[in-house]
Parts: sequence; structure tokens; C-alpha cells
Amino acid sequence: MKFANLSALTAIVVATFAAGSTAQSQPAQAQDFYAGKQLNIVVALAAGGTVDNFVRMLVPYLRRHIPGNPNVIAQNMAGAGGMLATNYIGEKATPDGFTVMYGPWDPLAQALGHSTLRIRYDQLRYWGGFADTRVLYARTDIVPGGMKKPADIARAPFVAVGAQNATDLSGLLSAVALDLLKVKYKFVMGYRGGTEVFLAMQRGEVEMHNTSIGTFRTRNADFIKSGQGIAISYLAGVDAEGKFAKNPHLPDMLALPELYREIHGALPAGVDWETMDWLVKMFTEMAYIGLAPPKIPEPALTALRKGFQAAITDPDFVALAVKSNGVPYEPVSPEHAAAVFSSLANVKPEVLATAKKWLDGFGK
Repeated sequence: MKFANLSALTAIVVATFAAGSTAQSQPAQAQDFYAGKQLNIVVALAAGGTVDNFVRMLVPYLRRHIPGNPNVIAQNMAGAGGMLATNYIGEKATPDGFTVMYGPWDPLAQALGHSTLRIRYDQLRYWGGFADTRVLYARTDIVPGGMKKPADIARAPFVAVGAQNATDLSGLLSAVALDLLKVKYKFVMGYRGGTEVFLAMQRGEVEMHNTSIGTFRTRNADFIKSGQGIAISYLAGVDAEGKFAKNPHLPDMLALPELYREIHGALPAGVDWETMDWLVKMFTEMAYIGLAPPKIPEPALTALRKGFQAAITDPDFVALAVKSNGVPYEPVSPEHAAAVFSSLANVKPEVLATAKKWLDGFGK
């Protein structure tokens, strides 16, 4: 499957949502399903991080826009990089439409048959999500004399990368980027979310991480401004010709292909880069998602999708997101989500083999 770049994806999704909201009316059952009821959203990561902040900011708008105007409650269930909550929704949650989850998804765990993920994503019901741009950042003291520019990462003798688990996108993408840049590293796992990794970085337990563009520009801003940390690059998927769209929200930061060229004199190529590119597209074009039990009633799913689409594109919410997050959220349509889920079955064997090689190395 060929993925669009994030800017193009945003335009397509907004147009799709706009057309769908005006061209189709919702069944009466969907309009009435949540009237007088409570919707429980299980947040798959710890409090205070990207996902938790997003859900809690969105809750009032979901109350406003989900047909029937239910009471909406968010509760955290952190563990296994979001897979604890994913398994719960797939295996234990009552499929009555009143308990759903929101969190990261882990395509690599499914593609490699990771034992921690016990249910396939295409068996669950997608009700909303957003795309993301991931930013690599590090402590400046990882090189003698301190890092002055992103390319100085190549001089680091060793880098400790923080992560929740081996397939956690924040740690995984950081480690793979270092591997491509030919920088030695070790993988430090066991944290319960990006917030814990960030605290560990401030303490000096770990030295590199990556996070969403919004979190980088808000929670991490003082860490960067103080000189303790430095932005390394942002991750961007490339097309068949190796081209990528510059992120308009990060005009002064290099994309990873540009950083690679600055350090090594040429653009990256080969199966290692192809694997990195696949990971970037899988983890960023659909970064955080809402999932419901497989047998959720269709009127409930219809109402959830309608409410999420209206909430995330509500002008008041968009203004709040820009104020608090630095950038608007980029919604992902159910159609695009279904295409991404199905693409997991078509990934090249050599790409999965390369990903497995990296994962095997993280445990050593």
C-alpha cells in the first residue's frame, strides 16, 4: 500500500469528513443510542502524556457531539505500551457500546506475532484517531562538550534510549534512527508511558527519546529552551522517488533523511531504510486510535464515529488544540484506518525480517 504524506492525508480526510457529514444522515437508532447513558473511555497510557491530554481535552466535545449527548468518563489503564488496554477491549470489555479505548496502536507487535498483543487490530472496531509527526530529541551532554547542532549526534559514543517495551514506537523509532545513523545505543525498557521516559531523561537515566510534535512543543519546550535537550530531527515518510513533504509546523528542523545526508553525504537507501520508512508511515499516519469491542452494536459505532469526527473538527476544539498543543490534530477516517490495518498483511518479508533483527538486538 502506498501512503500519502501527512499534509495530503489531512486535506483528504477533512474533505472526506465534510462530504460525509453533509451527504449522509444518521440512522435514528444511532441518534438515540447514547441518550441518558454514560460512555467510558479507557485511556491506554499513563496520565499526563500525549494520549491522556488529548482524550481529556476532547471529552467535553464528545459529550456535545456524540448523538444522544452521553456523559463521557476517561480512565487510565496503562501497561505494555497500550496493549494491556487493547487486549482488555478485545477480550473482556462488555460489547454494549459503553466501554471503548483510546491509545497508541502497535502494528509491529501484530506483524511479528508479539505474544503481548492477543488480538488483531482488524478484529476490533475503529471509531476515531489522529495522525502525528514524531520528533527525535536528546540530552545535549551525550557528546563531549555538548551538542551544538543535530549532526553532532554522530559523535555520541553511546546513547541510552528510553522505551516502554521493545515495540513501543517512541523507543523503537529512536533506536532505529540511531542504527541507521550508525550511532551505538542501548535500549532501556520498562517505563509506563512517554511522561515517565521524559522524567527519566531529565534525571539522566536515558538520553534520547521521540515524542509527538504537540508534546515536543509543549511539555518538552522548557527542556529544549534550557539547553538540556536538543531537537535531532523529525520523522517523515518518503515516496517512491525518495521525496517527502516538509512539515510546515517544523520549518527550522531537519527531517531524518536530510540529517542522514548531512552526516553521511547521501540519502539513505537499502532494506534498513525501507524498513524504517515502513515503520514511520505505520506509526505516524495513524498514531493514536480509538477502538471498540468486536461486537459493539452498529448504532453505537455509528454514533461514536460521527461524534469523534464532529468533536475533533469543532472550531472551538481546533482553537484549543492549537493553543495547548501547538498544532491542530489531524483526524484519520475509518476508511483510511481500514486500509492501514489491511496493509499489515502485505508488508514485505525482508522488511519484517529487518524489523525483527532490530527487536532482537534491543533485548541484548
